[in-house]
Amino acid sequence: MRIWHMTADAGREPLRVAPGQLVHLTIGTSPVGPGQSVTVTYDVVHASGGVERGFLSVPWHHNVGDASYWRATFGPFQRGDRVTYWVHGAWHDQRVDLPAAHFVVGPRIYVGLLWHQHQPSYVDLSRPPKGSIVQPWVRLNAVRAYYAMPALGQEVPGLHVTYNLTPALLRQLDLYVQQGATDRFLDLTLKAVNRLTPGERDAILDEFFDVDWHNQIFPFPRYLELFERRREQLPFSDQDIRDLKMWFNLAWFAPMFQQGVVDLPTGQQASVQRFVEKQGGFSEADVEEMVAEQVKIMAAIVPLYRRLQDDGQIEVSTSPYYHPILPLLYDTDTATIDRPGACLPPRFSHPEDVEVQVARAVEDYRQRFGRRPRGMWPSEGAVSRQIMPIIARHGFLWVATDQGVLERSGRWGYRADDPDVLAQPYQVRSDSHGLSLFFRSSTLSNLISFHYHAAFRDMDAAADDFVRRILHDVVDRLRGADDRILSLILDGENTFCAYGSRAPGFLRALYRRLTETPDVETVTFSEYLEGNPARQLAPHPTLEQEPIYELYTGSWVDEMGSEPGVDLGSWAGEPDENRAWGLLADARGALTSAGATPETHPDAFEALYMAEGSDWFWWLGTDHPSPRDTGFESVFRLHLANAYRLAGLQPPPELARPLVPWSLVWTLVQPSRELPPGEQLTVRSNCPGTVAYRVVPGDELHEAVLQPVIGPAGLASRYEATIGPFGPEVREVRVRFRCQEHLALEGAACVDPRERVLQIREQGAQIGG
Repeated sequence: MRIWHMTADAGREPLRVAPGQLVHLTIGTSPVGPGQSVTVTYDVVHASGGVERGFLSVPWHHNVGDASYWRATFGPFQRGDRVTYWVHGAWHDQRVDLPAAHFVVGPRIYVGLLWHQHQPSYVDLSRPPKGSIVQPWVRLNAVRAYYAMPALGQEVPGLHVTYNLTPALLRQLDLYVQQGATDRFLDLTLKAVNRLTPGERDAILDEFFDVDWHNQIFPFPRYLELFERRREQLPFSDQDIRDLKMWFNLAWFAPMFQQGVVDLPTGQQASVQRFVEKQGGFSEADVEEMVAEQVKIMAAIVPLYRRLQDDGQIEVSTSPYYHPILPLLYDTDTATIDRPGACLPPRFSHPEDVEVQVARAVEDYRQRFGRRPRGMWPSEGAVSRQIMPIIARHGFLWVATDQGVLERSGRWGYRADDPDVLAQPYQVRSDSHGLSLFFRSSTLSNLISFHYHAAFRDMDAAADDFVRRILHDVVDRLRGADDRILSLILDGENTFCAYGSRAPGFLRALYRRLTETPDVETVTFSEYLEGNPARQLAPHPTLEQEPIYELYTGSWVDEMGSEPGVDLGSWAGEPDENRAWGLLADARGALTSAGATPETHPDAFEALYMAEGSDWFWWLGTDHPSPRDTGFESVFRLHLANAYRLAGLQPPPELARPLVPWSLVWTLVQPSRELPPGEQLTVRSNCPGTVAYRVVPGDELHEAVLQPVIGPAGLASRYEATIGPFGPEVREVRVRFRCQEHLALEGAACVDPRERVLQIREQGAQIGG
């Protein structure tokens, strides 16, 4: 008789077994012959400690050539079951026993979801707290996203999420709550209407419609009425101005505050439902009460995150203190810049500032949360080989960056499109300090950030599509039985703002799908590394991970117009970005030459560290146009000027000159009537469309397409086109905005077919005559 062979090479499906899933075994025997039998015995050790044993008589399935194939199905099993099985075969007097095989029942993929919450420092150190915060975005996003996002997540049992909170953001919340700091928009809001100057009234009319029209104005009848009144250039009464101030602020509150009463972890309650229902006719007392609700919410943000972290439901990670691009602080000469025509900026190399920004982040975190941080999302996910030892020395367990960095690391790059390669942490070797490095799935993360809010009206359908993609694009492509973690890392407030009133519905639907799908389990990044016995989650120690070789210097973003692949070109390389680095280097050198140190002139260095933040450089250049480019670069120059003054030095005249060209902005609710000679005109809308314009003298009709831009508060539905400058012979420009998205909607507030006229102001003439 021929020797009989048996093999389980055809394998087990699935290799990773989820709770409730059946297990299919395919066993091959050779040669084909009558009287053969195959059996399976198995032991199941339950998480409770109980043991269950089983026996299967495996049926023959089919023959191929000289081989027979047998298929067995057993299960389903429960979460945490440890299954060992043996395959036995017999043919006449021949017996074959295959070695034991094992699997543990659990999710087929772990998901690490991180929401990044950040604002740069808008604090003017030369002023007392009142009026010291020059932009309102910390306050407005606080009542919209920073509280609501973890509050929504805590409603979902089994959901574990990581939130990255930047120290610069939290410090500004402190200033509002503890020191009574204000911003210009808040000062205008609180000032009684009968005390406003004509210029302040004009500022309110110009700027308090500067929100996402479709999500923050059109749903509210009174705000829409005021919008249409402004569009028609009708006069505003004192009551209109007061109602406008109120609605600009009310529109920023998260739906949970607009539609109900929220119990805060501080023991207080917060709600603006009564004001939303009132709609108009607000009093000065109403305005003050509304602002008091903002302060209560801001005061409750850190206590909410701390409580949820102490309860084990979330992890709070951090970033370098003022959110600088660490590789550029370390040495701009190491920057990866591959956009045609771009070049390195004047060299800025201060590793000591990297140390300060990281060390201060650790200490700030310890004071707020009563423990040291375990994880860091470096600003914009920017990493390099040079900065990793510094981060490791400060006791971090993990760092996260983008899959684009993984793709370009190593001698030949990594196959980051392979889920088995991407969905795992890698070890960064740094002296005696172990550091795990997670790589963000850019495709899946960007679906949430940039796609679903525009592509889906049904948020349940969007969540279903997302989980389907995880299973199809990641889980079903995994080839091994080892644990894998999919890293989803994205901006928090921008996402919340992009979804508008649908944000709570989307997040609830997404969280339900992630927690109810047996193949998926959400974890925090530290939890994945250290294990969690209560959830039957084994540890995945850093020293057991595959090392990353030749870590690439890059970030999460591939600069527009550059060669394919992530880089640092969003913050350096273009002329105005490089001028900014030159101004920063000059200020740093001036302080050193004057003998100033962080110990002798702490405020001067504080201003300098603020100017090192990434945001100022992001909005410079042509790669990331924004409605507020000029506002951001002016804050950058303010910080540098303060660094000089607080060191007892005179700021150089270059800091008085803008880094970006000035452009007059025209919108339906801010329709300027005069244009300075030689200046550009930027037409802006919340809708896609075109601007048709004619210049006089002349009859030729020109047309420009409004391009999408993303503002600092996540207002992704902004579109603008810049035209001009115009020749000296032009006396006026006639402009008409054509909305493409809502043209068919009769009475839509954003549709205005009228032609508007801007006079070219004569050289030396004063606005208003």
